[in-house]
Amino acid sequence: MTAPDLPSDTVDDPAAYGYRPELKRTLSSFQVFAVSFAFISVAVGIFATYDDLLANGGPVGIWTWPVAMAGQLLVALVIAQFAARIPLSGSSYQWASRLANPRIGWIFGWLTFCYLITGLTAIDNAMASQCLMPLFGMAPDETTARVITVVILLVQAVLAIASTRLVGLINSLAVGVEVAIVIVLVVGLLIAVALTGDGSVDNLTSRGVTAGSGDYWAFGGGLMATMIVGLATLVGFDSAANMAEEAKDPHRTVPRAIVGSVVAAGVLGMLFLIALTVAIGDVDTVSKSGSPVADILRAQLGAPMERILLVCVGIAFFGGGMVTMTSCARTVFAMSRDARFPGHRVLGKVNPQTQTPIGATVLPLVIGIVTMVVIPGDALLELITAGTLFPAITYGLIVVLYLAVRRRLSHTEGAFSLGRFDVPVAVAALAWTIFAVVVLVSPMSTATPIVIVVGLIAIGAAYLVSMLAFRRSVLTHEPSATAL
Repeated sequence: MTAPDLPSDTVDDPAAYGYRPELKRTLSSFQVFAVSFAFISVAVGIFATYDDLLANGGPVGIWTWPVAMAGQLLVALVIAQFAARIPLSGSSYQWASRLANPRIGWIFGWLTFCYLITGLTAIDNAMASQCLMPLFGMAPDETTARVITVVILLVQAVLAIASTRLVGLINSLAVGVEVAIVIVLVVGLLIAVALTGDGSVDNLTSRGVTAGSGDYWAFGGGLMATMIVGLATLVGFDSAANMAEEAKDPHRTVPRAIVGSVVAAGVLGMLFLIALTVAIGDVDTVSKSGSPVADILRAQLGAPMERILLVCVGIAFFGGGMVTMTSCARTVFAMSRDARFPGHRVLGKVNPQTQTPIGATVLPLVIGIVTMVVIPGDALLELITAGTLFPAITYGLIVVLYLAVRRRLSHTEGAFSLGRFDVPVAVAALAWTIFAVVVLVSPMSTATPIVIVVGLIAIGAAYLVSMLAFRRSVLTHEPSATAL
């Protein structure tokens, strides 16, 4: 049976769901794919986490990547089922609101907002400290990194407000540059190893500095800790769903982008990890480096290639940050136009000239600036670490939602569908998300991030309780086409 507040068939027009079409459909099929791929950003993810992999699990830890890829692909397949049938900004917020009830939908929306706002801070701060400052020869300095982060946030906000089409073009450029440079690096590294002999295929099975470690196989031990590379990188593929009202033919392009981005990023990332690992000359020395990727490239291809990498990674960082800000803005906008977000009267408006939600875009900018100014160094690091938990939790809840409401989803001709395999895939995806959460919280060092996650959820719960007490009517029903 189809839910009473959903169109009986897959419909791309927001009016069918009770909303005035205000956002302009400008994103092509490739640009929608670029949104998800830019958020994942293989080069950025590996650049930022390869040192953790070597230190915790040794080079052999790269083989946890295909495990993470398979698990995240299961989740992507479930999310694509929803994206094909309810193509609205707000993605999981809308799916849960319309297929369960608005209160559950609000919880999904708040978790997504927390995940995106912490992710935005992590990406832009890492771009400043790990990419731009080394590129321009600046000495490590936290204050300088924060100033640069604020500048990056401002530029991204201006571009996101100016035009969704512009965001799509920049993301497409970032994805093209990232794919090209990774392919070039993979080929270049393998050729360099073959010509110089400085490197070894044996690295692929080496435990490196973790050899002899007593807790290597233990719960929360070294091998389990290497999963962070895949879990922290292969996320954000659902961001295409958040841009559904600005995509052309969204019930086809968005599901393909979600699934395709995970497959493309997973394969490209595995090739990059293999090439990097084979190219390590001295495993112990590289494992103790703070920037092992840059060191490997410098040793094998020379200093100029290292600088080229930093430029390309910088472009990928910027694209990923802009996608995160834009996706966060769409979540805020979607909740605000339903009067379910603080400041909804301002945040739920679309500017008629730019056809973008200016207030909803300024909000993550303001939060990012306040974070850079107010939160001290150690607390900022813990906040960023906490951000890795939100997608795992959110994905798990989306899968639970699917299993609960799958019979209420329409089966429109041409829409993405798993057919009779949907239940096995969803059950496997649920098992994977539970495992992912356990992996992320198992190290003792995650105690503070867990407290931060609980605190952010508590803030959201307090606002939800206030709505139930003073504005209960906004949580009783969803907009419908008859209201227009």
